Amino acid sequence: MITNINEIETSAFINAVRSEFETSRMRAHVITLGCQQNEADSEKIRGMALKMGYSLTDNCEEADLIIVNTCAIREHAELKAFSLIGKFKPIKNERPDLVVGVMGCMAAEPHVVEKLKKSFRHVSFTIEPNKIHMLPELVYKSLAEDKRTFIFGSDDGGIVEGIEPVRRIKHKAWVSIMYGCNNFCSYCIVPYVRGRERSRDSRDIIRECRELIDSGCKEITLLGQNVNSYKSDVDFAALIEEIADIPGDFIVRFMTSHPKDVSDALIDVMGRKSEKIAPYFHLPMQSGSDAILKAMNRTYNTEKYLSTVKKLRRAVPDIALSTDIIIGFPGESDEDFEGTMRMMDEVGFDMVYSFIYSKREGTRAATMPNQVDPEVTKERMARLLEAQRKVSYEKNLPYLDKTLRILVDSESSKGEADTYVGRTMTNKLVRFESKKNRVGEFISVKITRIGEFDLFGEEISEEN
Repeated sequence: MITNINEIETSAFINAVRSEFETSRMRAHVITLGCQQNEADSEKIRGMALKMGYSLTDNCEEADLIIVNTCAIREHAELKAFSLIGKFKPIKNERPDLVVGVMGCMAAEPHVVEKLKKSFRHVSFTIEPNKIHMLPELVYKSLAEDKRTFIFGSDDGGIVEGIEPVRRIKHKAWVSIMYGCNNFCSYCIVPYVRGRERSRDSRDIIRECRELIDSGCKEITLLGQNVNSYKSDVDFAALIEEIADIPGDFIVRFMTSHPKDVSDALIDVMGRKSEKIAPYFHLPMQSGSDAILKAMNRTYNTEKYLSTVKKLRRAVPDIALSTDIIIGFPGESDEDFEGTMRMMDEVGFDMVYSFIYSKREGTRAATMPNQVDPEVTKERMARLLEAQRKVSYEKNLPYLDKTLRILVDSESSKGEADTYVGRTMTNKLVRFESKKNRVGEFISVKITRIGEFDLFGEEISEEN
């Protein structure tokens, strides 16, 4: 069910917080851990905080409302979140009126919620991802009643439209088009914490994209746990084509995709609309072994995966491909791992995001026998990374001496004076020097040097 925020109690609690408490003097601090979907959710959280009257701050020490938007994809992410949440206890002791909320995927895990209840008494509330529109209600209860509330175990939820996000970057935007996942890969916690698939109405998506482009946005990334399984009044291929047909100078990207849902229609649209739809595809492979793919419940095999890759390269010859690979999945033998290495060699990925398998409580893989020895996993990971470094460098070689159109993202995070970073249509990171701040603009850069993962160049002035 799709509901507008003004049609539910949320709007009443927003008004109550703003009118009954001095929020005009109060500040909210939002911390985001994890994926792009969490980033998009945090933009909505900031939007609701502003509606309640708070101003935003990057300093937790001066905040009156702290929200931690968590990730549960791997054990390390949970440990990082618990450590971070624990650091707010001394602040709460000094300022009892401080409200601390925990949101995101960890807040939908029973054992996590129980731990926060018992061991993190300074936490005021939790909200699972499907219920973020309830933030104003829980803030109100914390302020008015000093009540701890833990929203957990509700249904999958519908979709709440009308929450105005606060986007800190004006030239790029995340646009969620669907939520949840129906795939139940045996290693993945997402279906359990984000629920079943729900797709937004295409008219709401198109309206949001049009407003972004009219406001000067240059890059829109469509988001979903399984973005190309989007299905509402239209399918994903039709949706992305309609977005690409919006007048304006902008790029459309999307993530993350499941190989089983890459339709011929989508590939065709990417080929026909390549001036707008970026020639880049993130296609998680996870393993190059059919036996491991079956154990992962990935519902495709290596032959199907390679067929999809060939179709993409026929339709979009200059396409760049990236992937996810899990090393050390339960039962992964030396032969299984060698299959992954062969697949990497055959496909020739531009970039590989590799992860050591992390046991997630509540998933089927967590109870599987033949867990792989950590030392073996480390050795395999080192081999994979070394092989991919060479391939990534080879993939970058053709860019040398080429002049590329890039969208400038930001100043260099390395503290280099007059140095900026941007990305090509194929999602290659480009570093270049400029005396003028061109963030948010399309410019031409001649590539003068290449690295394993970055390109380096010089801006081509308009006079040239």
